[in-house]
Amino acid sequence: MAQVQRMSRLMIKTLRDDPADAETASHKLLVRAGYVRRTAAGIWTWLPLGKKVLENVSRIVREEMDAIGAQEVLLPALLPKEPYETSQRWEEYGDLLFRLKDRKGAEYLLGPTHEEIFTLTVKDQCTSYKDLPVMLYQIQTKYRDEARPRSGVLRGREFQMKDSYSFDSSDEGLAESYRLHREAYQKIFQRLGLDYRIVSAVSGAMGGSASEEFLAPAAAGEDTFVDCPACDYAANTEAVTVKVEPSDASGAGAMEELDTPDTPTIETLAEHLGIPASATLKNLLVKVDGEIVAVGVPGDREVDLGKLGEHLAPATVELVTAEDFTDRPDLVRGYVGPQGLAGKSFKYLADPRVAPGTVWVTGANKDGKHTRNVVAGRDFEVDEYLDVVVVEPGDPCPQCGAGLRIDRAIEIGHIFQLGRKYADAFELDVLGQNGKPVRVTMGSYGIGVSRAVAALAEQTHDESGLCWPREVAPADVHVVAAGKAKQTELALEVGDKLGAAGLRVLVDDRAGVSPGVKFTDAELLGVPTILVAGRRAAEGVVELKDRRTGEREELTVEEAVARLSA
Repeated sequence: MAQVQRMSRLMIKTLRDDPADAETASHKLLVRAGYVRRTAAGIWTWLPLGKKVLENVSRIVREEMDAIGAQEVLLPALLPKEPYETSQRWEEYGDLLFRLKDRKGAEYLLGPTHEEIFTLTVKDQCTSYKDLPVMLYQIQTKYRDEARPRSGVLRGREFQMKDSYSFDSSDEGLAESYRLHREAYQKIFQRLGLDYRIVSAVSGAMGGSASEEFLAPAAAGEDTFVDCPACDYAANTEAVTVKVEPSDASGAGAMEELDTPDTPTIETLAEHLGIPASATLKNLLVKVDGEIVAVGVPGDREVDLGKLGEHLAPATVELVTAEDFTDRPDLVRGYVGPQGLAGKSFKYLADPRVAPGTVWVTGANKDGKHTRNVVAGRDFEVDEYLDVVVVEPGDPCPQCGAGLRIDRAIEIGHIFQLGRKYADAFELDVLGQNGKPVRVTMGSYGIGVSRAVAALAEQTHDESGLCWPREVAPADVHVVAAGKAKQTELALEVGDKLGAAGLRVLVDDRAGVSPGVKFTDAELLGVPTILVAGRRAAEGVVELKDRRTGEREELTVEEAVARLSA
């Protein structure tokens, strides 16, 4: 059956110039090539060619999900408030949720993810261990009220996502469901033609324990990850851990108070004393659900507030303000130290680098004073160790100790072993083999379908435009009629023959459009194979061009059709 699209009948408008607000390559090229159109901030219309690419990505995802036995469903996007109150995510999601009321005043949300509704669906449908395991998925529009939607379809308020959920009666069953999804994701991203990394991650608002991200390295990425050149370790920077052994502080002297006027910062203190910043202990004060907490890190490192927030979720974390010191005379701004205050005036959290036995210069809790020879474990105790510093290139690999590398990437997938968080919230039980209730355990697995389109554009474009992998391209062959009637006639003839052979064909038969514009558009649109009916059209000869490599070859029509349909 012919699959031929004539550009003379296609709704498409290509642009020569980049959109004024576009910063990333995918944003620029998807708009210029007429794949998407901006409707509002973070909201996009998928135009005919863009919709084809989006559907091709969805098809690959469906095929691989079906292959592991997952069943497709479609849940509503408009969801009642109550299930999200039960899971506490009505509050935890904060401003990211789109919230609305109906005419009767009942509250709803537009779904960001669907753990709650899937859990309730299975609770209604599955009552016995014999009904499990079950894996369900959907490809659906999701909504998040991003404060600063940007980068085109990479970070929108409305987006296409595949989310799937596994339900098992045992932890061993969950591990198997997780393995099946992990392998399916590898096949999906390989078929899509994406360069990707699997990295350790944190669960965040999703909850659960084991968590891995699938990241597509790209300069436009908003995620940062580390990998080790000496072993297979890779992790999101928020999930990097550090191992520090306790130090021997037997030779450390007694604490000594120092006169350090006008040194409220690490930089001024280090300069005043002539010591490296790494010898000082920085104590950052934050409020956790309104309570002041101190976080200790080496003075040459910065606290990663994102990591800290993930560790303390669902609690709200914010920096203290000048007003907070007014009510706390025991806290001297710029001169706070843990000795004498940790565990009394505040809870004291610390990075593992502040290990027992490490010796520091830190605030003396007096204006213009610091104390040296302050020993962790001797002069103060740490209530809890958390990996909270900003990761830097060269930090030791947790597995082998080699220096880590840092790169940027786009998150294209995330898999979680949720465990029983949502099953507990909704009392999801089935009748076990012994006739007693068994609490179900869950997994959650997401793929950004529309984001994958942007990630592909970021990774595969060149200076001339988009350059799609064949499985996701809007067509297999782009036939260009270079102008004259004979050339257009041949282009349509070749297009029909290729379509009859089962290929998807885009034919540029537009009248009144110069060959130069057609050639430029062919490069911009990014179909993997370009076939030109040009100067030798009268001889039945066409030019075959590989969009990615630029390799060209002249063939007869019959040879071209045979080559491309083989």
